[in-house]
Amino acid sequence: MCNRYVAPDQADIERFWHIGRHNPWRGEVGVFPRSPGPFLRSVVGETGITELVVGQWGLIPWFAKTPKLNYSTNNARFEEIAAKASYKLAWQRGQRCIIPAVSFDEPCWESGRNVWWRFRRKDGAPWGLAGLWNAWTDKETGEIVESYTMLTINADAHPIMSRMHKPDPKLPPDQQDKRSVVAIEAAAVAVWLRGTNEEASKLVVPPSVGVLEGVPEGA
Repeated sequence: MCNRYVAPDQADIERFWHIGRHNPWRGEVGVFPRSPGPFLRSVVGETGITELVVGQWGLIPWFAKTPKLNYSTNNARFEEIAAKASYKLAWQRGQRCIIPAVSFDEPCWESGRNVWWRFRRKDGAPWGLAGLWNAWTDKETGEIVESYTMLTINADAHPIMSRMHKPDPKLPPDQQDKRSVVAIEAAAVAVWLRGTNEEASKLVVPPSVGVLEGVPEGA
């Protein structure tokens, strides 16, 4: 699971994803669960148009009584989104998004303690991480609150991401359910945002080893 990442500044987002100016995001900042962050989505009713939105990292499902949830929704297991109440409607509706990130952090416990690793792309480009979004409406005030979740996929067989997170001593190495974010490459962004669920599902894999550049904190 990913619980912290760094979002690019507005200019980098506009430049890399070809989004127009005057977007509601400023600065390169660290993003944490329930804090605001930028995400990209297809404009409803517009063909081929992508917009930049700022919302809460932690998806607020349609059935929530309040935007302040007492459970975590910043990460969503891809294997569960078609059935899990918090995410299934967003998935059915094709409410997929791209989460821009300069880097993301994961904990490594190989030393017996938590050592954070920071992951960037070797090519210097920003990550485009796969997510789902929702626009929750307060029935009393009519206020609309944007939010999003970051998808994760099993990474037990991945040579790098399988090393992250605290292992469960009761489970064998190939059944740990280590998790990884999902990186959507630039050429596949249109399919992820506007393709069918079947087409999008084929893109849900851990980042390529050839793309990842991980460095332990303090190294």
